[in-house]
Amino acid sequence: QVQLVESGGGLVQPGGSLRLSCAASGRTFSRFVMGWFRQAPGNEREFVAVISWSGGSTDYADSVKGRFTISRDNAKNMMYLQMNSLKLEDTAVYYCAAKDTYTSGSDYTRYPYWGQGTQVTVSS
Repeated sequence: QVQLVESGGGLVQPGGSLRLSCAASGRTFSRFVMGWFRQAPGNEREFVAVISWSGGSTDYADSVKGRFTISRDNAKNMMYLQMNSLKLEDTAVYYCAAKDTYTSGSDYTRYPYWGQGTQVTVSS
C-alpha cells in the first residue's frame, strides 16, 4: 500500500507556471513508477506524464511536451510536476498515481494507487 497526497494547485493566468507536488507514504516509494493524470469536467481521465523508479525514464502526453516536467526525489518520498506556459485547456483536477511497472504507463486503469487530486485552473 502507498498513500498519495497532491498539493500545489491553484488559479493561474495563461502563460503562467505552477508546481504540483505529490507526497507518498507507506511502502518504499522508490519501488513505484509514478504518474500524473488529469481530468476536466465531462472528460475521461487523461495521461499527463510518467516517471520510472529512479527517475531515469520519463514520458509525456503530446499536449504537454516541452511545457511540463515530471521529477521525483526518492529520499523525500516526493514527486513533482513543473507546469510552465499554462494554457486554458490545462484546467483540470490533477492526480498523482503509483504502480509497480513502467509498461502501460499512460493507461490510468493500470494504476492501483491514487491521490485525491488538486485543482488547477488556468483563467484570465
